[in-house]
Amino acid sequence: MQSINEMKLEFPSKSANEAFARIVAAAFVSQLDPTLEELADVKTAVSEAVTNAIIHGYENKAGIIRMNCRLFEDSVEIAVIDEGKGIENIEQARQPLYTSKPEMERSGMGFTVMESFMDSVEISSEPGKGTAVVMRKKIRYI
Repeated sequence: MQSINEMKLEFPSKSANEAFARIVAAAFVSQLDPTLEELADVKTAVSEAVTNAIIHGYENKAGIIRMNCRLFEDSVEIAVIDEGKGIENIEQARQPLYTSKPEMERSGMGFTVMESFMDSVEISSEPGKGTAVVMRKKIRYI
């Protein structure tokens, strides 16, 4: 399927950029005239993916996060990519309430939240090389 528009963004792995990423994603998706609920879903999922990259991928150290967005006639695809420490066991990381940072009082719900707000979430990761989270959501026409 051919995209109708796309954009790429790179930003430092600073927590202040989480809000920036979610606003950029929302502005880009707005081209499809989503409902407010669909827009809120995308913003929440992007927030979780970017926060995971900052806290778990880079462990609050300097790094670069890339966000690639593609629009299709009736859907959006958003990829959040880091070159951080990677995930050793993706299936374990996807489990609700699992966290690799219990000392930080993390809830362990990041992937669960992404999966509940988006239609699909694909995670690819290699320890020591980083993680890519690709999320897709249909935007329904009224």
